[in-house]
Amino acid sequence: MIMRAGQQLLLPANPLFIWSTLIAALLLNMLPLGRVAWMPDFLALVLLFWSVHQPLKVGIGIGFMFGLAMDVHHTALLGQHALSYTILSFFAAMIQRRLLWFKVPLQALQVLPLFAAAHGVELLLRLLGGGIFPGWIMLAAPLLEAVLWPVASVLLLVPQLRAPDRDENRPL
Repeated sequence: MIMRAGQQLLLPANPLFIWSTLIAALLLNMLPLGRVAWMPDFLALVLLFWSVHQPLKVGIGIGFMFGLAMDVHHTALLGQHALSYTILSFFAAMIQRRLLWFKVPLQALQVLPLFAAAHGVELLLRLLGGGIFPGWIMLAAPLLEAVLWPVASVLLLVPQLRAPDRDENRPL
């Protein structure tokens, strides 16, 4: 793929780092913080990030697996989060080449509909399963996830930005 002018060449992502960030996001979602409707889904954020940046390592199957873990933890309708994360990973794979051409703030605008679709699927399945409507404040969750996208992009790409071996004669 042709890189934009000024874009830094990245080192390969360490699979251990990818898995540790996904598990950390899962644990962060599982914290008993009084789960409110507007709280962002950190696992969806990290899953979307790695699905865009490492589509061969994190994909639909990983999204489904973590979705089942979230369903079991929330005692939700089995498959509610799994379907949501699967759809999120699928759409990430569809737009990943186009998304990487944008700068990070514009990427946040591009991923906002993906987060909204994921939350919409969860809400629809919850309502079809006989759950209650959490209120319109739940529209804040996709917005907060889109606002957190630049922060996640910076933090999760930091290990790949360093030079493999420093040399003052090489510009990389």
